[in-house]
Amino acid sequence: MGSDWAPDALEEIGTVDGERAEVVSVGWALEVAGDDALVAGIGDRDREALAEAYRRHGGAVWAITRRLCRGTALAEEVCAAVFAELWSGPERYDPARGSLRSWLVARAHARAVGVARADGPRAPAPDAAPDQTPPSAEVQVAEHAAALVGAAERAVERLAPVQRDAILLTYLGGHSSREAARLLDAPEETVKGHVRRGLLNLRRAFDAQEVAP
Repeated sequence: MGSDWAPDALEEIGTVDGERAEVVSVGWALEVAGDDALVAGIGDRDREALAEAYRRHGGAVWAITRRLCRGTALAEEVCAAVFAELWSGPERYDPARGSLRSWLVARAHARAVGVARADGPRAPAPDAAPDQTPPSAEVQVAEHAAALVGAAERAVERLAPVQRDAILLTYLGGHSSREAARLLDAPEETVKGHVRRGLLNLRRAFDAQEVAP
């Protein structure tokens, strides 16, 4: 499936006035419209505007969810949920804070992380005896690792959208710089620059929080 996530997954998007927000063919006018115009169209319940938003940005959203979710089915659910969120509340997107792709990728990352956590370690069997031993060195290491993850997530969220998107796609999404450039519709050297500056800003954020491995 990969980045070519099937549009029929958007059938999971909810109903509005009894009509489902399905992907339909889009006309030339929407294909050349800016993202702000698409969001305005979605606010007017234009399903073709939603379809065009998916056509432009679905690959980037899928790249993040497929990397973070356990299995294709969960990734598809998260993808659908992201575009459902755009359909049901386009006013949540603030163009002053970044591009539509940045917003969608950030929402995908947040949802995928939430799903991954909810689908985390299995509960012990009902007849298993409770562990009364004090925390072991392994537990302490795990707690420290969790603190590092939390600090990293906070630092990533504070990055400029273009830096955050580039890092999410290359480091979490597992994409090469060339693939990330294609997904972000930007020159490869520009994406590499965003990654370098983003990593530098992350290092500074960690230093400010006195976070150490």
